[in-house]
Amino acid sequence: MTEVSCRDPNLVMRLARLGSFHQSRLSFMRILTRRMAREGWRFEQTAFEIDASGVGHAVYTAHGPERAYSLIAYAHDLPAEKRSDRVIAEAWDATFTLFDGIPSTDDIERLSHNIPVQEAGRVTGSELSVSRANRSVRLWEHVVSSLAAGEQPDAAQIEAVGYLMRTTAVYGSGKLGAADREMIADRPEFRVPFQVEMLSVFLTRAFVRDLVQHMADARAANQGATAARLDPDLARSMGIGNSTGLGMAPFLLNHPVLFSNWVAARETALQRVRSVEVASAEEAELFHSLFARNSEAVAHWHSEHPVQVEKLAALRADIAALSAKLEDEGLPEVQPWNSLYLWASEALSVEGQEWLASLMLEPYGALIDDLEDEMAADNTATFRIAGAMTVARLREVLQEVYGWALQTDWTQPANKARAWYVSEEKLEPRLGERFEEPIEEYEQPLAPGRDATALYQALAHWPEDTPVAEFLLRHPEHRHSVRRAQIANRAPYAEIRDNTISENVLPIDMLRCKLAFFGAMHFDPRSDRWVRICMYGNAPFPEELAERDGDFWVYPDAQEG
Repeated sequence: MTEVSCRDPNLVMRLARLGSFHQSRLSFMRILTRRMAREGWRFEQTAFEIDASGVGHAVYTAHGPERAYSLIAYAHDLPAEKRSDRVIAEAWDATFTLFDGIPSTDDIERLSHNIPVQEAGRVTGSELSVSRANRSVRLWEHVVSSLAAGEQPDAAQIEAVGYLMRTTAVYGSGKLGAADREMIADRPEFRVPFQVEMLSVFLTRAFVRDLVQHMADARAANQGATAARLDPDLARSMGIGNSTGLGMAPFLLNHPVLFSNWVAARETALQRVRSVEVASAEEAELFHSLFARNSEAVAHWHSEHPVQVEKLAALRADIAALSAKLEDEGLPEVQPWNSLYLWASEALSVEGQEWLASLMLEPYGALIDDLEDEMAADNTATFRIAGAMTVARLREVLQEVYGWALQTDWTQPANKARAWYVSEEKLEPRLGERFEEPIEEYEQPLAPGRDATALYQALAHWPEDTPVAEFLLRHPEHRHSVRRAQIANRAPYAEIRDNTISENVLPIDMLRCKLAFFGAMHFDPRSDRWVRICMYGNAPFPEELAERDGDFWVYPDAQEG
């Protein structure tokens, strides 16, 4: 019997593959909804003091086994000329904070002076996240006017947009004075990364549904009529939108241990499933059911960006080929998932391979869900440079992790055409043209391959038994590269094994990778530098978690197509 190993980082950590990742049962949204359903979390709307013009506040409290958390939402009447999704915007349609516990009247009053102004305000350790959102103006008006007229909104218009509001930022981990992650990381419900942010968005979606109904009720009442109630299925089909730009791309480079833990969890899960000797009838049935539902999801995935259009065409062809294979041959009896994976690695595009890799995990929660707890990272000890490592060993690590970079000609302009910097005006990460803009002196250290190559060359004449500490005393400019190499030596998936400053780099690959771990679907790139997604589309609302599926909601019912 072939022993299955985890996939080689040199295969997995290429940008084209990372940019083809799909959500899975180890995605952060699904981990949260699964936990809340399993633990029987209870939800209540404890305040909804919003007037007919849509101004006021609401509070939604989630009661877990040991603690409660409350989303405090502030609704605003925003003039159209002030509506902007940019980080530097100063006003929004709605602003939010996730409060640790149940807020008092004084808390709500205090926060009403800080949350609506976001960066211009300050919060405390009682607040776990700060966020804001804007309406999708056309769909919002369509839904409000339809309901106010006693009719249901048009399902086609809802599907075309997918959300009534989109977040423009969800900040946690100490931003603006909010609680540092270390203050809450030992709580079981927040041990997995980004659970605070995922809970905030989950509760935001309930608020948005209630607010649009409230606005329709107010408009109808003003006309002496009664508004229709938004159909639950239509409401459920809408998630929370998000437009993610270059600001997210450096995250994967700046958090190598955390990133490695995410990828390692997924790769270990895939290795375990590929090692399964025989699939039970129930496991095979669930796979086939979710295969059909996931195929339906892909059929409703649209994009106008040429890169994504091409990938979608390949994915649909892959699904057709995979469907035909399963129909003709069925699942192999021995190591069925490994056989299917090996076939896919030869027959399908990278997009199709990663689609299948995620789908194969679905029947095996009992086998892989424990990996959730390994996705966080304590970076403190890991970042200490091991000065006793010899120059010889450091060279070996550099050859292993950065072999692709050592073979790259970094004197060629095409291989260093771009430079990452932070815009003074917008305060956002930017990717500029190195040879066309005066930005090189402001460059951020986000080209690990180039820097590792410079380190390797600097080591060329040093004796092999020299401690790294001695080398760094003479060449402190290479400290960051030594640190990254030592991290990658211990965390195999820490480093992207591709050129992040070449003329061909697609930052959307990094964005999509991170968003896939969040649990996003239907990625819609709007350029090579920003992508639009929808979160929690088709998910149960808080009050529905007890009776609806808290896990496989991410896939639409196949018959809906």
